[in-house]
Amino acid sequence: MRSLSRNRPRSVARQVFVLQVAIVVLLAAGAVLALVLQSRHDIDREARTRSVAVAQSFAHSLGLRQALRSPDPSKILQPVTEATRKEAGVDFIVVMDTHGIRYTHPLPDRIGKRFVGTIGPSLAGHVHTESVNGPLGKEIQAVVPVFGPDHKVVGLVSAGLTVKNVTGVVDRQLPVILGASAVGLALATVGSALISRRLRRQTHGLGPLEMTRMYEHHDAVLHAVREGVLITDGTGRLLLANDEAVRLLRLPPDAEGRLVGELPGLDRQLVELLRSGREATDEMHEAGDRLLVINQRPTRLRGRSEGTSVTIRDSTEMRVLSTRADAARRRLKLLYDAGVGVGTTLDVERTAQELADVAVPRFADFVTIDLAEPVLHGDEPTSTSDLRRTAVSGIRDDSPLYQRGILIDFLPSTPQARGLDSGRGEVVTDLADAPGWYAQDPPRAQAIIDYGIHSLITAPLKARGVVLGVVNFWRSRKPEPFDEEDLSLAEELVARAGITIDNARRYTREHALAVTLQHSLLPRDLPEQNAVDVAHYYLPAQSGVGGDWFDVIPLPGSRVALVVGDVVGHGLHAAATMGRLRTAVLNFSSLDLPPDELLARLDDLVQYIDQSTDGSGGGPDSAGLLGATCLYAVYDAVSQRCTIARAGHVPPFVVRPDGRVEMPELPPGAPLGLGGFPFESAELDLSEGSQLVLYTDGLIEDRARDIDDGLALVRSALGHADREPEETCRALLKAMLPVRPRDDVALLVARTSALGADRIAEWEVPFEPSAVGEMRALAVAKLEEWGLSELAFGTELVLSELVTNAIRHGVAPVRLRLLHDRVLTCEVFDSSSTSPHLRYAATTDEGGRGLFLVAQISRRWGVRYTPEGGKVIWSEQQLPDAAGP
Repeated sequence: MRSLSRNRPRSVARQVFVLQVAIVVLLAAGAVLALVLQSRHDIDREARTRSVAVAQSFAHSLGLRQALRSPDPSKILQPVTEATRKEAGVDFIVVMDTHGIRYTHPLPDRIGKRFVGTIGPSLAGHVHTESVNGPLGKEIQAVVPVFGPDHKVVGLVSAGLTVKNVTGVVDRQLPVILGASAVGLALATVGSALISRRLRRQTHGLGPLEMTRMYEHHDAVLHAVREGVLITDGTGRLLLANDEAVRLLRLPPDAEGRLVGELPGLDRQLVELLRSGREATDEMHEAGDRLLVINQRPTRLRGRSEGTSVTIRDSTEMRVLSTRADAARRRLKLLYDAGVGVGTTLDVERTAQELADVAVPRFADFVTIDLAEPVLHGDEPTSTSDLRRTAVSGIRDDSPLYQRGILIDFLPSTPQARGLDSGRGEVVTDLADAPGWYAQDPPRAQAIIDYGIHSLITAPLKARGVVLGVVNFWRSRKPEPFDEEDLSLAEELVARAGITIDNARRYTREHALAVTLQHSLLPRDLPEQNAVDVAHYYLPAQSGVGGDWFDVIPLPGSRVALVVGDVVGHGLHAAATMGRLRTAVLNFSSLDLPPDELLARLDDLVQYIDQSTDGSGGGPDSAGLLGATCLYAVYDAVSQRCTIARAGHVPPFVVRPDGRVEMPELPPGAPLGLGGFPFESAELDLSEGSQLVLYTDGLIEDRARDIDDGLALVRSALGHADREPEETCRALLKAMLPVRPRDDVALLVARTSALGADRIAEWEVPFEPSAVGEMRALAVAKLEEWGLSELAFGTELVLSELVTNAIRHGVAPVRLRLLHDRVLTCEVFDSSSTSPHLRYAATTDEGGRGLFLVAQISRRWGVRYTPEGGKVIWSEQQLPDAAGP
């Protein structure tokens, strides 16, 4: 057993060793300190004694007094004092007079200078010792008087030692003390090592803290741990059993020390396991009414097996709890998967099928969902008497349950009918003993029972308090019937799915309304005309209808206008805005405006719509335009020329009769509603048989590919000039449309035709009144050639009025043109921009009735202006074979 701390604590032997080291070091330090103090005291005393002795001896020496009285005492005394100092073992002997002036000194330069020290006591006849800072350093000196014959002090003698010479004695004794201390420390180390080795062998290397914890853990294992512990030796004898093991195995009090085979009450398999000594991991064994989990491991000491260690855990209650926890976990997982997997689309039938699929087979073996018929169309159900089976899912496909699509009217005695009325689910634990359910369809009910389906949960599908249908969960493979807990899970599952199905229903309704509105605003049947052969296609986006539109508008003079536009956004607002713009284009085209001028007026209209809706405080549908684009093209079958202008729209493709695919460069133009930007037109020469392909950006834009790749696919799909427009449409859609388009797609393919020269008659009109009769004659002759003699009278009247007005009120030159197409068109060109007006003439007026006659005779008439600044007054007459009675 090891310490749980990061740093392993010291063992007892190490602690004893540290204590011994501390004691030896303390004793050595004390000895050194005592030696130093004692040596200092002894040496100081010895130094003072020696200094006094040397000074007194020298003071009483013969000849000293005579030398002091000599004229130069230093000359006599300096050699003598130096010799005496060296022999006496002192550092200095100084002789001075009674004023303290030195006669001698070891340093000759100090002779003649004042003595450093106290001389007062010595002048009084006393011996004085002291410690001073002298010329040689810190000194211990003695000063003694020199007496004359009359016992008066005639001089002084000082002798002494320096401190460094005194402490040198201690330094010589200190190694002896430290050596003795080292020997003592070595003995302590050897003794501690021997003790540590013995303790380690006895405690298996455990320290005090580890030993304490071991005993604490041992006590916890015996009394506090809620898991049984058994320890046996190699012979199968029980060495240890804690309280929990005694309780679980019902062991007697004297179980420890006995063989496991002799213990009463133990299961035979458990005894064999304990005797075998093999490893066991989570083995299940019974002990009375308890289920025990056994783990066994052999204990090894010095590489050989010495017994086993066994742990016992009671899993009786845990098994019950784990079973319930697994069931709860499975139910939560089912609800989570239902939340994620149900409602991936906004389709009612698909959502119902997702609910049925997610519940099989984890909750039920079969699931059927019946919805009210109006729900499938997006409406709220008015009654639940007739339900349509919308979704079916099961573990097998041959069940005798009602199949998808069947209309079912549940009898009042059935649990489905009761659930629809009460709004609460119901459990039928035994279908064979449910006469109310059996009465719905006895033959089918008996087939269901014979099939093995024995239990049913029926739960009404509700949202916002409205019952939408009923969900049936059937069980066959599991023998246990449904219970109340299963009913609560089924109701929770159906409640969550009900909101999703209701959202899908409401989306279906809104989508149907928007689609209906949009289809009502788009052209249903294209008008008849001979200028182009047209094929068209429109596909609303899956997420909601948008504002794409197209139109084909016949114009006078064998011309036709082709229109494609796109309003940004989806929903009713986009569809309604599209209708307003399409109507505006129809109205502006009736004025026969050039494409660039028509787009300019449409841009003004969009700006007006934005200004009229800004700040109106309306709802979302009253918001201004988020953006709109338009492409307007006018093709003339006579000149085979197409004039195109666009407002932020994608350019068209042109497929030439030889198969070449071109994207003409057109002035881009700003999107509608920006204002302040002019629009420009471009003219294209389109020979007969060319195809003009107009489309919206939903055809080429896709998140899965780049726009350049989309244009390349369009070019590849259009590279076949021999196709009919309908075939071109289908080829484009097959190559370009994704499975679930995110945007609307509008496509218009127009193959051009040309009005033959034999159906066109054109004359220059002399600018004089007499030319009117000549023009009438030429026109009548051409009508007879075309087989239209029946229109000769009306045509003469029309030409007389139009040509006369051009000569009288217009500007030369004047031209006349007849076009034989679906209608007979009479056109008079002049260079004046003055437009005639229809009016009612008074009784007394001589003129003013000509245009009135023209309007009565013609199918329709009007005026358009030419790029050169002139105008064309035209009139159309119905052909005789199409005039009717």
